[in-house]
Amino acid sequence: MKVLIVGSGGREHAIAVSVAKSSQVDKIYCAPGNAGIAQIAECVDIAAMEFEKLADFAEEKHIDLTIIGMDDPLVGGVVDVFESRGLRVFGPRKNAAIIEGSKVFSKDLMKKYNIPTAAYENFTEPEAAMAYLETAKMPIVVKADGLALGKGVLICNNLEEAKEAVKTLMLDKGFGDAGNQIVIEEFMTGPEASVLCYCDGTHIAPMTSAQDHKRAKDGDQGLNTGGMGTFSPSPFYTEEVKKFCEEKIYQPTMDAMKAEGRDFTGILFVGLMLTEEGPKVLEYNARFGDPEAQVVLPRMKNDIIDVMNACIEGRLDEIDLQFEDNAAVCVVLASDGYPEHYEKGKVITGFENFDGKEGYYVFHAGTKQTEEGIVTNGGRVLGVTAKGRDLKEARANAYEATKLIQFENKYMRTDIGKSLDAIK
Repeated sequence: MKVLIVGSGGREHAIAVSVAKSSQVDKIYCAPGNAGIAQIAECVDIAAMEFEKLADFAEEKHIDLTIIGMDDPLVGGVVDVFESRGLRVFGPRKNAAIIEGSKVFSKDLMKKYNIPTAAYENFTEPEAAMAYLETAKMPIVVKADGLALGKGVLICNNLEEAKEAVKTLMLDKGFGDAGNQIVIEEFMTGPEASVLCYCDGTHIAPMTSAQDHKRAKDGDQGLNTGGMGTFSPSPFYTEEVKKFCEEKIYQPTMDAMKAEGRDFTGILFVGLMLTEEGPKVLEYNARFGDPEAQVVLPRMKNDIIDVMNACIEGRLDEIDLQFEDNAAVCVVLASDGYPEHYEKGKVITGFENFDGKEGYYVFHAGTKQTEEGIVTNGGRVLGVTAKGRDLKEARANAYEATKLIQFENKYMRTDIGKSLDAIK
């Protein structure tokens, strides 16, 4: 079969690597792809938001399955376009992808269906938001309603910071129209965990857990980013927590979306805060996390095509989802200055050091093939992932592997998974 993957980041590279393992797949295309994906797929110069062009290409090449990796096209309705033309596609329709596209929608959904989450208020006017903050308990969290590249969540320690956050989102339009509405919610404490789930509209199959590190600098300092590294599984996500989430969060979310006439098929990402009162939902995403996919998919035993077909056909309950009994850690190599100002076009060396290295992966995020070789082409450049028998070994392997890749202005956090040391 022929598969088309839509997207250009580390997540899409991880998906492509999983797809390439399937004995059912003869040919992989990726639009637009990157230099790493190009090594296992044919990259096509079509942007992720060019829905009709993507559908035309799928028809022309007789694509058997299209996998949408990114949030923007899903929220924009790319699945609806493909389905209207009789094309097989994996991902939620526009009316279901709103669970990521609007924080206001997802928070109101959780309130309506008693799914555990932080207390919150929605605002469409900056003046009302400012007035609310005057009596609110600090610290507090201010969120843009719409998509903001994973950076639209602002944690504010005091009233001054909170008012500045409202100004940034609603008045200065720091994230464009994403800040037309905002959510202000209580600040929750506890370990975080991310769980990606396959969904067929009725059934939901949670994958192994992971934990992302969003802040740019060590010690969770600096600005929010798309993610600087991750590990899997989370030691905080115990069997007891898993059971609670399955009964109170995952299946109720599926049921709630169905009740609203928004059957969810694809990947539901559930961001959790494991509070003293129990697990609560931080956020939903409508696709694989990035970089969570880079540690979860390498540990999955199933053929990804089998699982995705089961989702599309509404028979996910027939799939026995299995993961390796090990661990994986991903360290993001970024361009120094990310997520604000950074230079591109730096030549990357050392890829050959990974040839034949079992259990090691270099997932390309912001790279480009040029006459000089593969060069940096974004803030997050590569995700170096390594497996190990446990998290400690996987972490040591991943950091050792980062030394094998070099480029000018290379930057990374040195403490991905370091918090685990206290647990051991």
